[in-house]
Amino acid sequence: MQSMSVGELKARFSEVLEQVRKGEEIIISFGKKRKRVDVLLPYDHYTPKQERKLGLLKDHGAYIIHKDFKLTDGEILSS
Repeated sequence: MQSMSVGELKARFSEVLEQVRKGEEIIISFGKKRKRVDVLLPYDHYTPKQERKLGLLKDHGAYIIHKDFKLTDGEILSS
């Protein structure tokens, strides 16, 4: 896995994208201490978080939902 600074990435952006398209993962570092801040990887290596389903603990606990509770499932999961 190759590592490069933000400045080097900016200077060689097209070349770096071509390397990523070929499957290489590249670490991006920032600042004088070259702190690692990001990784560029091919899109087919990226796996988004799986959608969580409500009800996994059904029948394993007790709860009360009051009548004035007005959040959708999506709002609950995104918090």
